[in-house]
Amino acid sequence: MGRSYNIVSIPGDGIGPEVNGCAVRVLEAVSQKYGFEPKITEYKAGGSAIDAYGVPLPGETLQAAQDSDAVLLGAVGGPRWDMIEAERRPEQAILGLRQGMHLYANLRPAILYKELGDVSPLKKPGNIDLLIVRELTGGIYFGKQGSYKSSEKLFDGTRKGNVAFDTESYSEAEISRILRRGFEFARIRGKKLTVVDKANVLVTSRMWRSLAREISEEFSDVELEFLYVDNCSMQLVARPSTFDVIVTSNMFGDILSDLAGQITGSVGMLPSASMGNPGMPGLFEPIHGSAPDIAGQNKANPIASILSVGLMLKLHLGEKDASDAITAAVRKTLAQGARTPDIALYGDEEEAKKITLVSTVEMTDRIIGNLE
Repeated sequence: MGRSYNIVSIPGDGIGPEVNGCAVRVLEAVSQKYGFEPKITEYKAGGSAIDAYGVPLPGETLQAAQDSDAVLLGAVGGPRWDMIEAERRPEQAILGLRQGMHLYANLRPAILYKELGDVSPLKKPGNIDLLIVRELTGGIYFGKQGSYKSSEKLFDGTRKGNVAFDTESYSEAEISRILRRGFEFARIRGKKLTVVDKANVLVTSRMWRSLAREISEEFSDVELEFLYVDNCSMQLVARPSTFDVIVTSNMFGDILSDLAGQITGSVGMLPSASMGNPGMPGLFEPIHGSAPDIAGQNKANPIASILSVGLMLKLHLGEKDASDAITAAVRKTLAQGARTPDIALYGDEEEAKKITLVSTVEMTDRIIGNLE
């Protein structure tokens, strides 16, 4: 094999090791068919790293990620670490990887596969195929935060007591680079870009709008639309098929992508890619959490993690044929009726006869068997 790639695998917590392991199996299988070699090494991050090393992101994990071609992540977190102080919580591993790897663009495609039309909670979902481009390293998640005790009173005389604050902050450079990514993806997709903000309230959002209008002059072939985040939430339910590319801030993107996951049937179907400048390693992961309630039960849907491998191959490593093969295998497996519990809904007895409930491992076996 001539082409080889240094892949860091971070299984994480909860169902993370299960779905990540399935994704690695698919990567190894497709690499044999398409003539490249993934050199995979495994590292800890999240709760498992706290248990082993006392920190959510060990230095060796971050260094390995920075030196890699790409990182495959499972999921992190769980209730057993809920009482740990904020700076040592498992989720800090994700923030640390994003910052340390300079990943500022999070790409979250949301597609309703025709085979899962009945799984969507919408009566008439239509053809949903949209991409959420989420800013990843700025905004309220990375702004100043803290708490203090206040002697001030509310209007009714009640003492405020303890006060906590989180600060939203964005620079022109941070906003401009993610907007350009949004315009670029819209140009090669459906040529429509929706900028989601809260410009009627937030100063940062007004900067998003101003810069979007300015940059749009370079992309005259792309239709530009603005929506407040609350209105966008409603429109994603009312008219999801009319969206093409959505670009938005860190927190709004976090929320809207979960909504997009639900209207397309299950967050277990949604992959994501986190990327920085060209030539830098990217991070690829399912958008779902660690789901500790089903961890170790062989029930988790591995498709989001498997499709994340597809994104890695197509968007980052240039292995488009291998990526297309993974997507085709997933579609074929769904068409054959295989369903994990999260996508096993059906409307009547006739539909039920077409469905086969499978485990995490069985779904992966079938997808590998359908690789061409």
